[in-house]
Amino acid sequence: MNAYRTPDGFMDGFPPPSGPAPIPGPAARGNPDAPHAIVIGSGFGGLAAAVRLGAKGWRVTVLEKLDAPGGRAYVHRQAGHVFDAGPTIITVPYLFEELWALCGRSFHDEVTLKALDPFYRIRFADGSHFDYSGILEKQRAEIARIHAPDLPGYDRFVAEADHCYRLGFEALGDKAFDTVGDLLRASPAILKMRGWRSLHGMVASHVKHPKLRAALSLQSLLIGGNPFSVTCIYSLINALERRFGVHWAMGGTGQLVQGLVGLLQGQGSTLRCNAEVRRIEVEGGQATGVTLASGERIAADIVISNADTAWTYRHLVEPEHRHHWTDRRVERGRYSMSLFVWYFGTRRTYDDVPHHMMLLGPRYRELLADIFKNHHLADDFSLYLHRPTASDPSMAPPGHDTFYVLAPVPHLDSGTDWSVRAAPYREAVARVLENTVLPGFQKEISASLITTPQDFHDRLLSYKGAAFGLEPLLLQSAWFRPHNRSEDVPGLYMVGASTHPGAGVPGVLMSAKALDSVVPHAVAHRALHPL
Repeated sequence: MNAYRTPDGFMDGFPPPSGPAPIPGPAARGNPDAPHAIVIGSGFGGLAAAVRLGAKGWRVTVLEKLDAPGGRAYVHRQAGHVFDAGPTIITVPYLFEELWALCGRSFHDEVTLKALDPFYRIRFADGSHFDYSGILEKQRAEIARIHAPDLPGYDRFVAEADHCYRLGFEALGDKAFDTVGDLLRASPAILKMRGWRSLHGMVASHVKHPKLRAALSLQSLLIGGNPFSVTCIYSLINALERRFGVHWAMGGTGQLVQGLVGLLQGQGSTLRCNAEVRRIEVEGGQATGVTLASGERIAADIVISNADTAWTYRHLVEPEHRHHWTDRRVERGRYSMSLFVWYFGTRRTYDDVPHHMMLLGPRYRELLADIFKNHHLADDFSLYLHRPTASDPSMAPPGHDTFYVLAPVPHLDSGTDWSVRAAPYREAVARVLENTVLPGFQKEISASLITTPQDFHDRLLSYKGAAFGLEPLLLQSAWFRPHNRSEDVPGLYMVGASTHPGAGVPGVLMSAKALDSVVPHAVAHRALHPL
């Protein structure tokens, strides 16, 4: 079965991913003279970077602050329920396949992906809904059901989203924007996409019904961006989902994390948990290793940070080594929203609730302005409800359901004291769920835990508690985003959601590919830097 095929096959004009098949690189196992790379953080981006470095002959050590790998893809377990902490929508399977192929293994022999259709349901405040599908005929039928006069405009939107996919994802997604020349070479593509427009503005130029404008623009929230502010280039998410489908990893996204850990360990690399990095060491203008919170010093030839880039520069690199990412530049960036997440289990199942559902509140533009611009925690909210047991009963005890519900909220500039507000906010979320899609669920709760913006700051070390780093505005994307190769410190590199190309599982895996283009092979590095 072709992993790239959506339920209705390849979209017209979308050939299968091209390029040479990945070839397993030389392993560093047993070679103490191989140059040493330290990766800070074990999110998807850090683990993918470690695998790619191992395939290029590097000796790799991954250092993770938490007690288990995954970063934002950490796994919580309570009362027999399995809660994926963060990413739940898996698309672009070939990015995982490449990593397994680098190690001479087959991704689909080790991980089972289940294609979802519809991808998700969008429930509007009046109780009506829109099922978001990758099958074009089904999607057009949903458009017609909401507002038939918007069908021609929807077709134009699809064509423009496909155009942005080709220019933005295929052509630029895995290219490291290392120099001004890289930006200049990309500028014609950005102009062709008219990237100065907002995503919502682009959608609104094609469809007129407010429900359809919301349904076709809210995808940027999946990568931390306000659709009224982010560049329309991110309409490529629509094309990307249609092209590759939306999948669930059976057993949860934790299975992908464990699979990547198995790959890097098979290469002879090392993963250390409970190993928080306190400082990146710089000597002679070059990154030379790290110091842990315990005081332990670990030497390295290069350092790759999968930590939040703003946190990395602001807290891990001393100011005298930062001439580009100064404290002032870091502080004046425009940062993404944060998240309030409630994980809960129930002693019964809710079989009419799909795997993925968005529940939109009464306000759209105004709520997003409160979150992103006013930094005000409003009384109303929109929600993403995740019910993995709709596809995978193994995520809960028999006869139970596992859920998480997520509300986009302002980052910590809101001044919200989450130690006080968390409980009443959870109760407000519970009332909305009780009155809409989960009647009577509160008396069935068998497990419960929450994550707030303060946890993003304290536990995940996200600057301002922002869940996705810098907001993906045009002038905070590509060359304007923190580079994969540090602008300040030779030998320091960045990977993950807050560097190029950005957040989302495809984005962080592509960042590891971009990193691959600027980190030399171990042999070439050793030739330039002999022992």
